[in-house]
Amino acid sequence: MYQNNPMASIVKILRVMADPNRLRILLLLHGEELSVAELQEILAMGQSTISTHLSQLKQAGIVDDRRAGKSSLYRLDAGDADEIVSGLLSQARAEIPEAEPDQRAMRRVVKKRQDKMRSFFDSVAGRLGKDYVPGKSWKGVAEALLQLMAPMVIADLGTGEGAFALLLAQRATKVIAVDTSAKMIEVGREQAARNGVRNVEFRLGDMEELPIEDAAVDLVFFSQSLHHALHPERAVLEAWRILRPGGRMIILDLVKHRFEEARELYADEWLGFGEAELEAMLEKAGFHGVKASIVHKEQETPYFQTLLAIADKAASIR
Repeated sequence: MYQNNPMASIVKILRVMADPNRLRILLLLHGEELSVAELQEILAMGQSTISTHLSQLKQAGIVDDRRAGKSSLYRLDAGDADEIVSGLLSQARAEIPEAEPDQRAMRRVVKKRQDKMRSFFDSVAGRLGKDYVPGKSWKGVAEALLQLMAPMVIADLGTGEGAFALLLAQRATKVIAVDTSAKMIEVGREQAARNGVRNVEFRLGDMEELPIEDAAVDLVFFSQSLHHALHPERAVLEAWRILRPGGRMIILDLVKHRFEEARELYADEWLGFGEAELEAMLEKAGFHGVKASIVHKEQETPYFQTLLAIADKAASIR
């Protein structure tokens, strides 16, 4: 990482800038970070010569560098002497005949660097999301999108251990997290306390008979939980009941599948839902603006797919 240089000695500055080749280097570094190899290509000088010039410029306190992989990138960093150095370089730009050709050569070198990056993304186009990308995660995306969400009261139905509820709590006014398992509720409360989250209220209850009053929440989430309901249509009706007029419901669940083992492995009551089936269920419950679509397909057996459904409760109920 760069660090600003203190006020360099005027004598040192004038001494190192008296050399035309060092002026050429400074003119290049004034507008771009460059490596020794790139400076070699632009200036047609030997590596040792350029390294010597850069060392002298660093000692004078007007050039700094940072590590970038196996090489270092250099830039002009005159600190408090920036005004003096900039004035001298402005005059040098007009007097040194190689200045303009050097700038053209620099643009070509920088373009090569950009082309190398572009070439990488061209080579992985169509499979980038399937390969590992450092720092890219759906949790990171979710955290970013949460910042766009307005503060509201949210119900997380079938919350399990409450991981999703704790995530929503970052922006929510309050999250009411409901689950039928007393053990899950206990774990959720412990996690909330451990992380200092105070705006999540865990409640023991069934999705089909929610311990939440009428018109109490702005947003209802079923996150991979509706297929655990004995009667999904009743759970959807309960969601409609607890929503305020103008509220919204979001369902993330599995697309209908044939992996029967899920009933034993995950205590699934239903083997997912069809898009049309879920839309019809929501419309029958009184929701409008219903939309359902497949948003994810797993690449490994049993190839589960994720269904996203969004529906709104009318702002005024007739």
